[in-house]
Amino acid sequence: MLRYRFSAEDFHRMAEAGILPEDARVELVEGEVVNMSPIGKRHVYALNALVDLLSPLVGKAVLSVQNPLVLGPATEVYPDLTLLRPPRSRYRDRLPEAQDALLVVEVAEASREYDLGVKVPLYAQAGIPEVWLVDLLGHQVQVFRKPGESTYGENILAEGELEILGLKIPVKEVLP
Repeated sequence: MLRYRFSAEDFHRMAEAGILPEDARVELVEGEVVNMSPIGKRHVYALNALVDLLSPLVGKAVLSVQNPLVLGPATEVYPDLTLLRPPRSRYRDRLPEAQDALLVVEVAEASREYDLGVKVPLYAQAGIPEVWLVDLLGHQVQVFRKPGESTYGENILAEGELEILGLKIPVKEVLP
């Protein structure tokens, strides 16, 4: 089957032209427009908990929730949460890119296999220094560090606490 690959520029033009509705839950992954999984109540709870728990970092980082992150010319994803390098004003005229990300968080329920098999490797390739996968089915948080060409050199289950930029977060407070 022949597939047409889009650039991020094409992706934005399709949205501007109304080909992709404004409320469409899609992202661009290696040139393909991909539907995102619906968000359930446990997903919402975990994401809101993370926003609350990470909010003390505002100033040290920009907290970006379900907003675009450009990983390359044909990949623009929408992680559940991204901590970006400050100041916020640097993103006034451009979308955040991989080198801007300090942390990416994916909350996974229906999307668990996709997040592990597709998105985490994309984050590694893009050099994202740390990724948290909040696994609602497994009731655990996986932490990925030390990005390589297509995988992370360190993949651990968070035991007790997560830590980023000196802030410690109890894992039990993230999971519903």
